[in-house]
Amino acid sequence: MGNNTIDARLLSRMFLAGAKKLEASKEWINELNVFPVPDGDTGTNMTLTIMAAAKEVAAMEDADMLTICKAISSGSLRGARGNSGVILSQLFRGFTKVVRDHDEITIPILTDALDKAVETAYKAVMKPKEGTILTVSRGGAEKARALMEEGTEDMAYFLGEIIKYSEEVLSKTPEMLPVLKQAGVVDSGGQGLLEVLKGAYDIFLGKELDLTISEARPAITSQSLDAKADMDIKFGYCTEFIIMLTRNFNIKQEMDYKAYLESIGDSIVVVTDDDVVKVHVHTNDPGLAIQKSLKFGALSNIKIDNMRLEHQETLFKKTPNAPAAAPGKPVTAKPAAELPRKEVGFIAVSAGAGINEIFTGLGVDCLIEGGQTMNPSTEDMMNAISCVNADHVFILPNNKNIILAANQAKMLVKDKNVIVLPTKTVPQGITAVINYVADQGIEENTQNMNEEIAKVKTGQVTYAVRDTNIEDKEIKQGDYMGIGDAGILSVGRDVAEVTYQMIADIASDANELISIYYGEDIAEADAEKLKQKVAVNFPSHDVELQFGGQPIYYYIVSVE
Repeated sequence: MGNNTIDARLLSRMFLAGAKKLEASKEWINELNVFPVPDGDTGTNMTLTIMAAAKEVAAMEDADMLTICKAISSGSLRGARGNSGVILSQLFRGFTKVVRDHDEITIPILTDALDKAVETAYKAVMKPKEGTILTVSRGGAEKARALMEEGTEDMAYFLGEIIKYSEEVLSKTPEMLPVLKQAGVVDSGGQGLLEVLKGAYDIFLGKELDLTISEARPAITSQSLDAKADMDIKFGYCTEFIIMLTRNFNIKQEMDYKAYLESIGDSIVVVTDDDVVKVHVHTNDPGLAIQKSLKFGALSNIKIDNMRLEHQETLFKKTPNAPAAAPGKPVTAKPAAELPRKEVGFIAVSAGAGINEIFTGLGVDCLIEGGQTMNPSTEDMMNAISCVNADHVFILPNNKNIILAANQAKMLVKDKNVIVLPTKTVPQGITAVINYVADQGIEENTQNMNEEIAKVKTGQVTYAVRDTNIEDKEIKQGDYMGIGDAGILSVGRDVAEVTYQMIADIASDANELISIYYGEDIAEADAEKLKQKVAVNFPSHDVELQFGGQPIYYYIVSVE
């Protein structure tokens, strides 16, 4: 009989193998996405999520079960990107809640852990949808329970049968979601989870694999810049590390610790997750932060960057048309510590010089560069929250695939009241800020902004990245697509005509205003022609044209 338990070292290696397997399969998983739009994609988001945790696990030597579980949970929670990444992180969170209390994992313990993983993931999603990664994870947990109750004692057989049944459930996802069946694919998130399980199983069976973990980052080379490129950097070293607590760290001690960090720097982020504390600070003396932190426990994942050098290198390389910041990086005019404390602040996810300028002009305190092809992580959100010196912070995700990560950041931040407005598009975010009334309370403003968001109809024009047939529309790679709130509205080879047909579909006599934001690939003269055509054919509407400068989307249109 083989090994029928999993100890801390084996769990660590199984997790790393699962991460590597997912990473190797990410492009294939991306191809399973039903919608043929250019986006961050499931495979990429899940890989970035698991690699954030794998990096922490790989840095540990001879760690016990509790320490490894904390690294898996906290690393994936902070690194989560996109809906699939957030759900994956919640599966890990629930799983580790059970196994962390045991030196060895047996079949009954593993069964309970899989149940807890599924329960935690389902709770994280407001409206769980079957035929997704949730269904596949639940199927695996149910098979585990059945095998345990049958008296299965062979762990290798137990794990193999769970994977086999999970594959069977995955194969049935097209029957649960008609959109998958029409596209002829299985659920991409479920396939990603299966790759993690297969990688872990390979290690359990004794296969020799390369478990080296490289830095997992989006394919972006530009560095973060302040909104004012020539401003002086007051605190020169970006310092990050994790404290593995060995002493008590209660609320008072946490407040005192933050106060100390504020006395030596700014851009403070201190996130406590059980016995692990994630720390981020900009300071001129990283040694002081490290010495203070060592009083509470051992440090890991220490990272110190000289921002002054990076800043100068970036300015040297930057061209006039370069973006203001790298994806996921908060952009503010000044660090939070240099700004007066106020009651309410705003964070918006944005991409494009024109869109950024609109949000800044409306009083948004911090922008996170990101969007469809670059979903910010939970930790990016947390860093942005630290940049806003306010008691109440509204977050505008402006993309449906970013809302879960924003909510996860809200859950992890303890020292501010974070309100996530469920804005799925940039126009909804703009409408939300416009309708904020300073004289009203937080609850009243939240209700009013949500009501106004619901009134906004949005259309976005992009291109197809693959051939497909969806919603009875035959789409060829390179076609322009007009996408509304509920699906694809128009398809064709002329971007202006596709945009006009999309507007005609969403505009009605009940609306008064049509706003058109043209992207970085559209000439102003062409945008003006489109505006004139819309104005002539919709005489009862006010038609506004603004430069958005957004990538990926040729036009973004709102109708209100």
